[in-house]
Amino acid sequence: MLAAIQFPSWLKPEILPFLPNFPLRWYGLMYLVAFGITYLLFRRQVRVRKLGYSDDDVSGFFLAAILGLILGARLFGTLLYDTSGLYWSKPWLIFWPFAETGQFTGFRGMSFHGGFLGVVVGTVIYARRKKIDYLQWADMMAISAPLGYTFGRLGNFINGELWGKVSVAPWAMYFPDATRFPANEPWVRDVADKVGLVVNQAMVNLPRHPSQLYEALFEGVFLWLILWFVVRPRSPFKGFGTGAYIVGYGAIRFIIEYFREPDADLGYIIKLGDPNASFHIYSTPLNFSMGQLLCFLMIVGGSLFIWYRSSASRREASLLAVASQERARLENAKKKLKKK
Repeated sequence: MLAAIQFPSWLKPEILPFLPNFPLRWYGLMYLVAFGITYLLFRRQVRVRKLGYSDDDVSGFFLAAILGLILGARLFGTLLYDTSGLYWSKPWLIFWPFAETGQFTGFRGMSFHGGFLGVVVGTVIYARRKKIDYLQWADMMAISAPLGYTFGRLGNFINGELWGKVSVAPWAMYFPDATRFPANEPWVRDVADKVGLVVNQAMVNLPRHPSQLYEALFEGVFLWLILWFVVRPRSPFKGFGTGAYIVGYGAIRFIIEYFREPDADLGYIIKLGDPNASFHIYSTPLNFSMGQLLCFLMIVGGSLFIWYRSSASRREASLLAVASQERARLENAKKKLKKK
């Protein structure tokens, strides 16, 4: 009996698997669900806080966020993570959702970090044009987004992509399209023996961490619960929710990256541990992927942002206190003049 789980054979990327060329896939639907959930949570905050913004204001803000997300995620995914040089030499393919055979494939290869930057740029531009309080809106967006993000990772799982590193954990899973390994490699034989896999072919498919589900649970549900029920009601100043999201996501994703297999073309970006260690299986905490490097920058950037906003908030409070005292002094002076 194999000490691992088979990927569900009934899960197909296409919503209508009997029409494989029909351009409707679970991954795209999950994106729509993610946007919808985030939008509803955002609107609820606007309504409960009685901010007075219209549905058109909110819809415009979200449209700017969605456009920024798609542009940023796609640009990072193709120009930063793809090392073949294809998209640099043929940039029109970046937003061309068809394969060379003419089959609709959608936009495969989307980077979270690029999408995050795209959302920031898109929403900042919209906020400036509409003269709205950006930090207030960014906090509401940051607190709402993780629950929606959960469904994006479920879409990755349904696609059977972004699998994790090789594992002998009881919940490890065989992904049908995962990279096969030479059966004559000692570590491959060792893993196969531990999971009770009979090796009778040259290339072997080994069980892996279902890292998409880890991300859906921790970067999605867990982070949302913290932000919604702990950070939201106790936020000490504008921008704190945004900073908490950036630091929280970066920290959680940094840890999960130890279980997620890096892009084959990139491997480990920083090798402070064993430089010859395979990136297909966990062996050292001192080798870091591109995802971990970007998450580290998120943690640092988010921490600096919280520190900056905390300092600015104290200065603003001090100025308001001085202004209030000055108004009170002027009012007292006016009253004294009237009495005379």
